[in-house]
Amino acid sequence: MTAEPTLCAIVPPYVLDRLAEDGHEPAARSLALDAAHRAARLTAALPDRAAADRLERVISDAAHRERLPGRTVRREGEGAVPDQSVNHAYDGLGATWTLFSAVYGRHSIDDRGLRLDATVHYGQDYDNAFWDGRRMVFGDGDGEVFGDFTACIDVIGHELAHGVTQFTAGLEYRDQPGALNESVSDVFGSLVKQHALAQDAAEADWLIGAGLLAPGVQGAALRSMKEPGTAYDDPRLGKDPQPAHMRDYVRTGQDNGGVHINSGIPNHAFYLLATALGGRSWERAGQIWYDALTGRRLPADADFTAFARATVAAAKARYPEPEVADTVTASWAKVGISPT
Repeated sequence: MTAEPTLCAIVPPYVLDRLAEDGHEPAARSLALDAAHRAARLTAALPDRAAADRLERVISDAAHRERLPGRTVRREGEGAVPDQSVNHAYDGLGATWTLFSAVYGRHSIDDRGLRLDATVHYGQDYDNAFWDGRRMVFGDGDGEVFGDFTACIDVIGHELAHGVTQFTAGLEYRDQPGALNESVSDVFGSLVKQHALAQDAAEADWLIGAGLLAPGVQGAALRSMKEPGTAYDDPRLGKDPQPAHMRDYVRTGQDNGGVHINSGIPNHAFYLLATALGGRSWERAGQIWYDALTGRRLPADADFTAFARATVAAAKARYPEPEVADTVTASWAKVGISPT
């Protein structure tokens, strides 16, 4: 299955809306650019495919203009360049490819060797990074609220994981399916970082975008899987609105029905599972999530309960020990979702 490409950006629109309402010009410009790319998301072709078992990356530089893809500045196999944004993007794409290839046997995000393309230095003080269905695009941030978006490996993993969802379950980008879409990206974004750092579940920080907020901003990251709702509390950004339990589910017409908000619930379920199973999160916990996403039985309009049931079924299918599936069921129950 291949879903219609959707512009999936790491910074939620409600964060940029709040900043723009307070007169923060970079946020207002970023919102306008996001809207323009969302409208134009179907106009470009997919990148080339490499050999199915080989990593292929192309990094381009937009030179602070708003035209894609920009000038090619580093290709696969070429050495590091003086521009660290280029190197960070190159390394982050590679780390994401490695997780999906080495751990799950996936050949690039489409499982057919899709070349990984990225553009850095997009726009002037652009406060976001996004996957548009074909390439990664990174802003430099404004330096006042957000820093360089290439600096967070989990942001890169998150955005490329939207591509995996696009080419597998194709989860619709609205309401609970959209929140699952965002959550799956947070899960694999965190796993990319944990895998690159060789961290187990107990060592991981379980933060998405740690280090992205500029000095002086009161917060640690964009989201916390360990404690949804605690990632930031800042006069400019407001307070992190993510719930950790279904009793606090947010019903809203904004943000495609709260896709970046309510993703905190399945995020927390994964955190509970990974820490309960222990060891390396990308192994049993990550494998169960990957199997549920790619098993071709998950409908595009799956809600939280449907996904929870898919993860329990995936655990039973892969692991003969009943306690694994029981732990999956218990993790979902702790966030108010019954897979049964």
